[in-house]
Amino acid sequence: MRNSFDHPLPDAAGYFGEYGGSFIPAELQAIMDEITQAYLAIRQEPDFLAELARLYKHFVGRPSPIFHAQALSEKYGCPIYLKREDLNHTGAHKINHCLGEALLAKKMGKTKLIAETGAGQHGVALATAAALVGLECDIYMGEVDIRKEHPNVVRMRILGANVIPATHGRKTLKEAVDAAFEAYMGDPVNQFYAIGSVVGPHPFPMMVRDFQSIIGNEAREQFQEMTGQLPDNLVACVGGGSNAMGLFSAFLNDQGVAIHGVEPAGRTLDELGEHAATLTLGEPGVMHGFKSYMLKDSQGEPAEVHSVASGLDYPSVGPQHAFLKDAGRVAYGSVNDKEAIDAFFELSRLEGIIPAIESAHAVAYAIKLAKQGEQGAILLNLSGRGDKDIDFVVEHYGKDYGIESLL
Repeated sequence: MRNSFDHPLPDAAGYFGEYGGSFIPAELQAIMDEITQAYLAIRQEPDFLAELARLYKHFVGRPSPIFHAQALSEKYGCPIYLKREDLNHTGAHKINHCLGEALLAKKMGKTKLIAETGAGQHGVALATAAALVGLECDIYMGEVDIRKEHPNVVRMRILGANVIPATHGRKTLKEAVDAAFEAYMGDPVNQFYAIGSVVGPHPFPMMVRDFQSIIGNEAREQFQEMTGQLPDNLVACVGGGSNAMGLFSAFLNDQGVAIHGVEPAGRTLDELGEHAATLTLGEPGVMHGFKSYMLKDSQGEPAEVHSVASGLDYPSVGPQHAFLKDAGRVAYGSVNDKEAIDAFFELSRLEGIIPAIESAHAVAYAIKLAKQGEQGAILLNLSGRGDKDIDFVVEHYGKDYGIESLL
C-alpha cells in the first residue's frame, strides 16, 4: 500500500500553489511551528506508525470495504461503488485524523483537545479519541447544529466531552470555528486545536490530508482487486474537504480517472447566503488563518452560507482543493438540498444503507453523472452514516417520502 505521508505538496511554508500558508498572530505562529516540527518528526517514528495502524485495524475497523451498489447501478445504468467510511467506529471518516491528532497531542504533552464541529461527526470522533488517550475535550458547535444533530451531541457528552454552543451569527459551522479559535488563543500551550478538516493554518491542511489518505490508498488497491482496473470516476462531497482529499489523494496522478468534488448548492445558487458552493462561486481570500477560495459578502468578509448538511455549510474550502480546481485536475460541481434528500432516501430504499446527508450529496452527484450518460465505473466516498440525521430528515421531509409520525 502507498505511504499515506508521501505527497509532493504543500511546500515548506504550507502552500499548495498560491493557496494555504499561515495567517495568524506571531505568538500563535510559534506554537504552530512547534506542531509542524512535532508532526514531521512523529510521522517518521515506527512506534507511532505501528500504534496508529493498530488502532485503525482493531479500534476503527479498517480497512473499510468497497461495496458494489447493484440495485443503484442497475436502475441508473452505470456501475456505482461505495467506499464504506460509514462503517468506521463513530460512523464516519473523521476518526481517521482524530486518532492521529490525539496521539500527536499526547506526545507533545498537551492536556486538552479542542475542536469545532458542524454535523457532529468530528466532535464525536475527537471525543472518542480523547477518551481513548486520556485527554480533556471541548467541542464548539453552533446552536442551530446542536438542535439539528442532537444524537451526536448526546454521544459527545456520554464520551466525556464538553459541548459549548456558538451563539453568534447563523450559529452554525463557521461560528463554531470562530469560537474554537478564540478559545485556542486563550491557551495554545496546554490545548491542542484538532482542526476537523483540511482547512486552517499550516500544518493542518497537510496533516489532516495525510491521515485521511488511508481512504484512497485502501480504495485504489481494493478496486483493482475487485475489478482488475481503476475506477473511471471518483466522487466525494466537499465542505472543508477532508473526506474528498482522503479519497482523491491516491489517484491524482492517474490521468484516466476523472475526479469530481461535490459542493452544496443549498436552496439556490442564485442568492448569496442560500448555498455553500465555495469553489463554484467564490474567489480567493483569507479566513481562519489560511488562503483559499471563499464566499464573500459585500464588505469582503466571509458570507453567510446554507446547506441542509451541517457538515458542509462553510464559506471556505481546503487550500489543496483550490489548487486542484485551478489546475483543472478536479471538477467541482454541486447538488442542491432536494437532490441530496432524494438521494438519502434512494440509497436507503434501494441498498439498505442510510447515508449521512453530507454523503448523500455524493450519491446524488453519482446519479446525476449516470443520468447524463456516464457509462464508466463510479467510486464514491460514503463518508458517513445517517443515524445522526434521521430525526431531522423525518421531521422536515418525512411526509414527502411517505413517513407519517407514529406518535
